[in-house]
Amino acid sequence: MQLSFWEKKNWFSNITFTIVGSGIVGLFAALRLREKYPYHKILILEKGILPQGASTKNAGFACFGSMSELLHDLKTHSEQEIVSLVQKRILGLELLRKTLGDSVLDFQLLGGYELFTKAQQNVYETCLEQLPFVNDLLKPLFEAPVFQKTNNHFNFKNIQEHLIFNPFEGQLDTGNMMQALIKRANSQDILILNHQNVLGYLDHGTSVTVQMEDFNFETQQLFWANNGFASELTNNQVKPARAQVLITKPIESLKIKGTFHADEGYYYFRNYGNRILLGGGRNLDFDGETTTDFDTTDLIQNALETLLKTVILPQHTFEIEQRWSGIMGVGEQKQPIVKSLSTRVHCGVRMGGMGVAIGSLVGKELADLTHDI
Repeated sequence: MQLSFWEKKNWFSNITFTIVGSGIVGLFAALRLREKYPYHKILILEKGILPQGASTKNAGFACFGSMSELLHDLKTHSEQEIVSLVQKRILGLELLRKTLGDSVLDFQLLGGYELFTKAQQNVYETCLEQLPFVNDLLKPLFEAPVFQKTNNHFNFKNIQEHLIFNPFEGQLDTGNMMQALIKRANSQDILILNHQNVLGYLDHGTSVTVQMEDFNFETQQLFWANNGFASELTNNQVKPARAQVLITKPIESLKIKGTFHADEGYYYFRNYGNRILLGGGRNLDFDGETTTDFDTTDLIQNALETLLKTVILPQHTFEIEQRWSGIMGVGEQKQPIVKSLSTRVHCGVRMGGMGVAIGSLVGKELADLTHDI
């Protein structure tokens, strides 16, 4: 494809900043760059018709980790690393709420709960035993106990007697969030081009050539914000992780309100009005779910439906309205990778399944890697 004179002039010339990925990280990076550089051209290139990874496909949890998930992470991270991660997730959520406002986000602080199946007796007992330890660990961040034992007043079935409650967790509307961020970027003269597949780049030291499928162009600085698709960019430090999700049709007299976790964070569900949105099950097939393919599978979708029937909604009849999947970026470490690959090329990737919480902060940190221009 040959660009016309007009296309080249208005969209692909005199570009200061190019961002690959229009998800939470990419959009917050662009907004931060606009704040720092009011008169420079900013271009975002997006592979999909909408953000391709997980930013428009997640469950809308404003969370920072369940009790069992944090204990699991403590096996591979130091206490200081876990506190730092939780702090970043808190700061990221604060930045997101401050930027867009709770009304736009439909943010609701309904609290979060963790439930444990009958087969998880050992994990359940360990979590209850470790409540004081984890609360002490997080006390500097919250100045109050984070986790507490509570009764099963949602009438879930086939689970352990008590839930673990976290009053600091909320939910938001993912669609509202991303639409508002895109509108904010458009209003600040940030160009977003969809269906643009970036093949690679050449760093010349004085500028960067961005290689597209049909043409190349020059930019002064290049930012990678492509999270689950950043495997080659990071020498396999980031791997794709597919998250499968479903949502029910409206359920009459649904009493379930809040966000809920199970099985060390591998399952999660929430109400959206009088529907249940449920996702997870990646741990049933780690190899198969390490993919950038957006299909859903019978193995995981059947497991999600079984959880609905036997645990979450055993006293309700329900129908599934829709199923989908998103691609997260994970690795052996949960800490995001925010670094300069050279003086003109930077990346902010590996959200570890916490993109809603931490994506805004990572985007800001990514933009702040920029050297004076």
